[in-house]
Amino acid sequence: MNSLEVNTRETKSKGDVRSLRLAGNIPGIIYGGPEQNQKVTVLKKTLKSLIEKGSFLSNIITLNLNGKPQNVLPREIIYNVVSDEPIHIDFLRIVPGVKIRIEVPVEFINHETSLGLKRGGVLNIVRRKIELKCPSEKIPSAITIDLDGVDIGKSFKISSIKLEEGVTPTIIGRDFVIATLAAPTVMKEPEKPAEAAEDAAADGKEAAPADGDVKKVAEEKK
Repeated sequence: MNSLEVNTRETKSKGDVRSLRLAGNIPGIIYGGPEQNQKVTVLKKTLKSLIEKGSFLSNIITLNLNGKPQNVLPREIIYNVVSDEPIHIDFLRIVPGVKIRIEVPVEFINHETSLGLKRGGVLNIVRRKIELKCPSEKIPSAITIDLDGVDIGKSFKISSIKLEEGVTPTIIGRDFVIATLAAPTVMKEPEKPAEAAEDAAADGKEAAPADGDVKKVAEEKK
């Protein structure tokens, strides 16, 4: 589990927040549960390094605030529309037993041992993320699909995914497709036998006239 150092903030105006950002910090807020919302600040450089690792919004992290650790889930990051730099972040407190909605990434493993991929098949990914409803303490880091031995024609549906008790997809009543292993979209044309290729080449050429025929044509033109 990743950890992040945060500090309390006492910003009261837009100017205070602007100064905070100019100093290399990002304002944020911790909310949820019986406790009051808490304004915090986090070092921008550290936050960006965690975001770049991927799946940041679907992983529980530990915030170290004033020497007291607390588990949270990053819920929303606001970016500057011009620079695309993070300028604010929300953290949701993890309260055991409370269910939340969260998008979890889908990952595929053992590509190298898939029979279908070895035969030139194509993995068509329909959903790269799946929204789940689950207790905050049971959030899966990813939904893993094993391609080992899978051949062309295989379809992966949500019913084939084993989820923990209490974890359910938000789409119910429909066994939706996550991915399929399909045949190649372009089939390679088989090579022609050598004899057939030679015959085809011969048919496309005009026979060269004999010497006598050339003389006869020349005399007719006189």
